[in-house]
Amino acid sequence: MIYLDNAATSFPKPPAVCKEVLNCLENYCGNPGRGAHSLSLAAAEKVYECRENAAALLGCEPENIVFTLNTTHALNIVIKGVLRPKDHVLLSDLEHNSVLRPLWRMAQEGIIEYDIYPSLTVESRPPASALICSHISSLIRPNTRMLICCHSSNICSRVLPLREIGALCRRRGILFVVDAAQSAGHLPIDMKKMNIDALCAPGHKGLLGPQGCGILALRSGVLLDTLTEGGNGVNSLEAGMPDFSPERYEAGTLAVPAIAGLSEGIKTITAHGIINIRAHANMLYHTLYDMLSSVRGVTIYAPAHVGAVMLFNVRDIPSDTAARELDRAGICVRSGFHCSPLGHATLKTPADGAIRASFGIYNTQKDIESLWRTVRELAK
Repeated sequence: MIYLDNAATSFPKPPAVCKEVLNCLENYCGNPGRGAHSLSLAAAEKVYECRENAAALLGCEPENIVFTLNTTHALNIVIKGVLRPKDHVLLSDLEHNSVLRPLWRMAQEGIIEYDIYPSLTVESRPPASALICSHISSLIRPNTRMLICCHSSNICSRVLPLREIGALCRRRGILFVVDAAQSAGHLPIDMKKMNIDALCAPGHKGLLGPQGCGILALRSGVLLDTLTEGGNGVNSLEAGMPDFSPERYEAGTLAVPAIAGLSEGIKTITAHGIINIRAHANMLYHTLYDMLSSVRGVTIYAPAHVGAVMLFNVRDIPSDTAARELDRAGICVRSGFHCSPLGHATLKTPADGAIRASFGIYNTQKDIESLWRTVRELAK
């Protein structure tokens, strides 16, 4: 099997990740913060180790790493923990439904308003970041409270200029929220240098951990209203949640086995090096682009943006039909709209969406060649 759906979830997982999940389940899967016995303390130690590893990777403090169910959960915590009636929000034209849907609902209920700023993805060459910031500036209102930006798109390899957008938000007093679902583990991130107030990331994609664990990383001093309340082993005699991170946002028992695996995934990423991971993805992208460009009838969307994701179609074959044919050949890709109607509208894909191939650290040039050969047969 050739797995090219890493933008959905990474596979295979590093052996160290699988080993640590099992080790946790068999040897130290106590409930952290809920006792002074050895298993509870061992679980708490592993959880804190993961906070430290994630903080070092993202450029924040360990106490500001909050564990969530996934990126969607993290985004909902931020969106619903900040926005108030009459607030205005800006989001890019590449945002995932995990951003669009909660904002849309709040807008439908008359709570907020939002505008969509252009990512300029379909330009033949990546545009200057100043041009994007100019578009953003033109949409800012006196009541603009939040700007949400995906670091890298989940349907193409467009990377948005976080440093410049973050600086603009800081100057204008706007909370800068980053969806790092496709960039954590793939691209360098430094929350301080990028002026990021809140960053949301999955554990199971570029960070190579198991499913069931995500990250909300906060800038020091950012305090959100809570999305859920409950026990966490801290200040148990008080009716309200603590007013400090991470305990304020971690109601209920954490997914300790997933967090243990995530810690090993981050170690794997660190050992490989983000720069090397990025170079590997770029090499695979260029290889696939050169091969598919030679196949008559193949359309590649936003080809100017190089990275771990390529979106394409084969003649007028519906994307789900083409994906099933690829699956029969032992190649895993994803078809359709990838939970990103805004992005597909931006890229002007057909009514049935497109095929997405996404690369991970374990993919090889042979995988790319196999995909090319199968697509070439489909295009005949």
